[in-house]
Amino acid sequence: MAQPVTPQRDTAGWFGHPRGLSTLFFTEMWERFSFYGLKALLILFMTAAVTQGGLGFTDQRAGNVIGWYGFGVYASAIFGGLAADKVFGQYRSVLLGGIIIALGHFSMAIPTLATFYLGLCLIVVGTGLLKPNASTMVGSLYDPGDARRDAGFSIFYVGINVGAFLAPLIVGTLGQEVNWHTGFACAGFGMIVGLIQYVAGKPRLLPALERLGQSEKRAAPSADPWWMFWRWVRTREEWGRVAAIGVLFVFSSIFWGAFEQASSSLNLFADRLTRNTAFGYNFPSTWYQSLNSMFMILGLAPLIGSLWVRMGDRQPSSPVKFSLGLIFVGLGFALIVPAAVMTQQGIKVSPWWLIGLYFLHTIGELCLSPVGLSIVTKLAPARIVGFMMGWWFLSIAVGNKLAGMAGGLFETLPLPKLFGAVAGVAFAAALILLAITPWLRRLMGGVR
Repeated sequence: MAQPVTPQRDTAGWFGHPRGLSTLFFTEMWERFSFYGLKALLILFMTAAVTQGGLGFTDQRAGNVIGWYGFGVYASAIFGGLAADKVFGQYRSVLLGGIIIALGHFSMAIPTLATFYLGLCLIVVGTGLLKPNASTMVGSLYDPGDARRDAGFSIFYVGINVGAFLAPLIVGTLGQEVNWHTGFACAGFGMIVGLIQYVAGKPRLLPALERLGQSEKRAAPSADPWWMFWRWVRTREEWGRVAAIGVLFVFSSIFWGAFEQASSSLNLFADRLTRNTAFGYNFPSTWYQSLNSMFMILGLAPLIGSLWVRMGDRQPSSPVKFSLGLIFVGLGFALIVPAAVMTQQGIKVSPWWLIGLYFLHTIGELCLSPVGLSIVTKLAPARIVGFMMGWWFLSIAVGNKLAGMAGGLFETLPLPKLFGAVAGVAFAAALILLAITPWLRRLMGGVR
């Protein structure tokens, strides 16, 4: 049995946060560099003609593949969280996952259909091990009740977005302008850089590992059988909090179903129906994938993160923040409906339509995504926090599948109807969540 941890307040890191936050920041940054570099290229590579080095897939087939790939990447987090809780521990799971991700990208650098699918499968497995457990370690850097936790997740989220910003500019450009497979290999090298700094920064993570009961060389597996969920959740209060996670899961899935169309329908819209020129120069359509992260880095992430800190106990509850996220993602799609109408007349539209959409989506993401990661670490019983984080990522998996399905409808459903329907669903979900917020807060048992 792990020894009780003496509460400590590590303020020696960035902005008075624990030192381990910077290590996890860069680990996640490079993992997201590899991930978003691939996502920026994936549907374009699959739909490109064979004579252009692509696979020659139809939009529907490519949307189906990207939907299942996105689903698999996040659904595998359930098993990655479980593997960390019961076998490897969070630290080893992240390390092993990063190695498998790198192998997946290098597999895709080999120009055959078999290695393409093998690479996707390896990335699915590796991301499942890495992503939920990196987030779990961020939460474990802080003592229970530490008011810095939400702000810490916001800083961590900046790391995600630095990687996501650089990836389309570097990996996307290499893939579109040089060779698809060169872009895939570049993503793999990014993951290797992340692993090197992760191993070097392990001493900074020791307080988090101690809180997780992993200060020994091997994580101690639980004696409870993993399939007996009822034995993990032991009190009525814990059941209420787990149920609250389940309710928020539904609304998170709806949000990501809209947001993740960045790599499917919106990616095709940018490539085929938008004038990709600025100051007289043409630019790769994958560059639009950097807008979301650029807005975060240039000020939206620290602005919203500091807003929550300044408001303190007066800040909106997590369900209300989720509702705001849904409203803003809906506004983004409502904004682009007129542009979709213009494209039906054979007009290629201005880049400003997509710039405005991604600005609104960025605000929505900041209201929902880091808050979702934080609330799971607050609500989940400590003995299964990795498993519950894995389940939380399943909501993003469902959203990715929905987004892939929407991408498959790009040529068969009029775009004004497609984008208008997405906006309508997001607005309706926001209203429903606001209506049930008082009941949901009772389930959360005092956790905001």
